[in-house]
Amino acid sequence: MKQMDTEKLLMIPGPTMVPSRVLNTMALPIIGHRTSDFGDLTGDTVDMMKKVFQTENDTYIITGSGTAVMDMAISNTLDKGDKVINITNGNFGERFYKISSVYKADTIKYEPEWGDLADPKKLRELLEENEGIKAVTVVHNETSTGAKNPIEDLGNVVKDFDAIYIVDTISSLGGDYVNVDKFNIDICVTGSQKCIAAPPGLAAITVGEKAWDVVSKTETKSFYLDLNAYKKSWDAKKETPYTPSVSLTYAMNEALEMVLEEGLENRFKRHDLLARATRAGLEAMGLELFAKERARSVTVTSAKYPEGIDDKKFRGLLAEKYNIRVAGGQSHLAGKIFRVGHMGSAKEYQVLGTLAAIELAFKELGYNAEGGVAAAKKVLSN
Repeated sequence: MKQMDTEKLLMIPGPTMVPSRVLNTMALPIIGHRTSDFGDLTGDTVDMMKKVFQTENDTYIITGSGTAVMDMAISNTLDKGDKVINITNGNFGERFYKISSVYKADTIKYEPEWGDLADPKKLRELLEENEGIKAVTVVHNETSTGAKNPIEDLGNVVKDFDAIYIVDTISSLGGDYVNVDKFNIDICVTGSQKCIAAPPGLAAITVGEKAWDVVSKTETKSFYLDLNAYKKSWDAKKETPYTPSVSLTYAMNEALEMVLEEGLENRFKRHDLLARATRAGLEAMGLELFAKERARSVTVTSAKYPEGIDDKKFRGLLAEKYNIRVAGGQSHLAGKIFRVGHMGSAKEYQVLGTLAAIELAFKELGYNAEGGVAAAKKVLSN
């Protein structure tokens, strides 16, 4: 195997750093996925996943990325020609739109400005103006912009209509407040490698009663991602219909246990504190944050580059000289912003170290950045 540099601190919007306690579980022996031992492991994992989702809805663990469960949510609910409103104020909202288009849905885009949030009043207008909407999709936390949507307020709108409410919490669950049942979410999806701080490769989906009614009347368009197959297999034997990743299930189980040991409220407070410290640090350097104040994420912060700073040189310097990785912009934001993730198992000293490295890198590239660490420390000490 080619030697890889595994010492870099990942301050990107996922995958995040995975605690050793979680990584070590992946060295446990492989067990048969049709055995009672694995059934117990999966059952325990699902029970904890439901607690993190804060739901009583049916919940399944899928071997696949977050995109797999986004695809699962759409392919099991939308037939050709079905009307769907896709809220697209970021790259991953666009992904829901692209998936809907693949399945030939009649897509209606609601396009708030990137970096801003969706307006519940505008969503209500769209639902009233367009009869027969079958689903509304939204991304809670847009890692592409560092902004988040008001999913509770949006859910309170959708519940007044026949449409089902599909929410991506891939980069928020376990880091920001999500309550599937309280927020009237019919289908909620998440991934393993963000705020939950497990390795990439697993995802989870919850399905409520209103959504099951839609699924039962929709033509199945996927073999591997057939929700009916997952329900049948789980209800009968607490099994997945196809071979799951045993090692990743060990890791997800341990990661969820760590989430619940810390406590959801404590975890939300930690993420919020790290976000405020990061924002304060970047603004003290004279940087303009990209996301609007009312929409700012607590799991990732985006900032505009000062004039004359080259994205590749800046991020390359951080990675090669300071062993820290941050992310660049996506789509039309490429080269214009950078994004700092502070989610999962992120610690205060990691945020401070990242801000210090950002100051040094900017200075080396000709931009006099200073005061970031001091500003962040002030937030952390209050």
